[in-house]
Parts: sequence; structure tokens; C-alpha cells
Amino acid sequence: MELSQLRMLKTVCDTGSIARAAEVLHCVPSNITARLKSLERELGTPLFFREGRGLRVSPAGEVFLEYATKILSLTEEARRAVAPDSAPSGPLRIGAIESSATGRLPQLLAKYHAQYRQVSLELSTGTWAQLLDDVQHHRLDGVIVAVDIERPGLKRAVMYREDLVLIASESHGPLRSAADLRGKAIFMWSTGCPYRLALEQWLLRHEQTQPIISIASYGAIVGCVSAGAGVSLVPRGIYEQYHQGAGWTGYEFPELTGIDNLFYWHENAGRHPAREAFLAMLKTEFEG
Repeated sequence: MELSQLRMLKTVCDTGSIARAAEVLHCVPSNITARLKSLERELGTPLFFREGRGLRVSPAGEVFLEYATKILSLTEEARRAVAPDSAPSGPLRIGAIESSATGRLPQLLAKYHAQYRQVSLELSTGTWAQLLDDVQHHRLDGVIVAVDIERPGLKRAVMYREDLVLIASESHGPLRSAADLRGKAIFMWSTGCPYRLALEQWLLRHEQTQPIISIASYGAIVGCVSAGAGVSLVPRGIYEQYHQGAGWTGYEFPELTGIDNLFYWHENAGRHPAREAFLAMLKTEFEG
């Protein structure tokens, strides 16, 4: 078993095909096919089901892929640990909930890229549960989410507090209380979103049982509010990103308190100069 075979396996799974994996790895597809078949013979089990020209990962393949990902992550860590200068370089895989990726990170990412050009930075978005699972299984090097919970093997640090702003089209007139939302459509992310939970609890305290329409995109949510279709509760970063000329007004209520956004990373990931530089920049950016 060789690291190159594990890298081929992971790349095929990531890209979805041998042809695309060959482009990423700069080799011919037949080489990948032969090396994976050799790996399957060594393991004594198929890692893929071959369906015509396509591939589907087998149950054994899914289990082995998780170990392969850990092994590749560990070898990358070993390279970083013995690097003479240990300067930030190589891949850095960051995940973030959409509100953070859209409202808080763009300028910081540009600044980071300008300062650390040897780092290949990748940003992905997802739900907080998915992102924590990805960093827990070494698929991401660090994530920013708006929940503060214990997860085995993960360390965390508060980065910033996101104030909450209720937004509504100017055509709706002023919103002075929870009762003013009665009869209005409410657009939020799906159940599990901490910002949605804050709104639901606020409405419940004021004996309001408004239905909430689930939309998994702040761009779409803001578009609906701008069109006068309803209201939403958004983090301040989203409000600041979109409010210019949006045709809606923002309202803040003392009961709708801010929500901390935290950075999580795996405690067993070892020294990672690129991640550590990113975390340091996050702290500097938002503490300042």
C-alpha cells in the first residue's frame, strides 16, 4: 500500500470519476485504474462498484476512505512539522456557515491570500452540524459556526459576536414589537439554524406562533424581503453586506441578543502554520 494509491482513491472520490481525478493528479486514467485495482487486490475487497463508465464507492470503500483521509492528513502534518522554515504553506481547508462566509470573511480572505501566497486556501460552506463533522473527521482544517458545543476531539475559540437585525421592506411600515410580525411571511434558514432558533424563542415569549418559510440562502432571503414578501432575522454581517439600496429597514430589539461565532479545529491535527496564521488573523481582525 502506497501513499500515492491513497491519494488517487481520495481524489477519485472527491471528483467523482477517474478521468477528472487524472486531470487533478496530472496522470493518465489507466494508471489510476491499475493502481486502484492493485490496492483492491491487496485489501481483498472492492473499493468501488463499476457501473458502465461510472464508479460508485462500495461500503468497504467508504470505510477505507475515512482511514485514507486521516493517513494523508497525518503525512501532511508530518511534512509541516519538519519543514525548515515552518512558514504557512500548502493546503488550508476552511469551512464556514454562509452568514460568516458572506458577511464577515471576504475581506479577511483577501488579506490572508495577499500575506500568505504559498497557502492554497479553500473555503466551503455548510450547516454547522455538517461543518463540525467535517473538521472532526479531518476533512476540514478549521470551521466557523454560530454554536458553542462540546465535540469529541475538537478545540474552539470565540471569534466575534454577531448582533441580530430584523429586516423588513419599507412598505410594511415600522416594526415595534413581535406582535407587528403577525400576518407577515417570515423567511429563515431551516430548523437547526441558531438565528432561526433565536427568532422562534422571541416569538414564543410573546405568544406569537408565526409559520416560518425555510430558505437555505441569504441572497434569496434578502431578495424576498426586498420584494416586500415578508421579513427575516439576519446577523449584522449579512445586514451590512446587503442593506445598501435594498429597499428594506433594519430593526434591533434588546431581547434578540447577539450570538457568538466560534472557530473549531481538531486537537490532534498537530502543528499547522497555515491554520494558526488564519486563526491569529481572525482574532486580530475581530478583536480590533
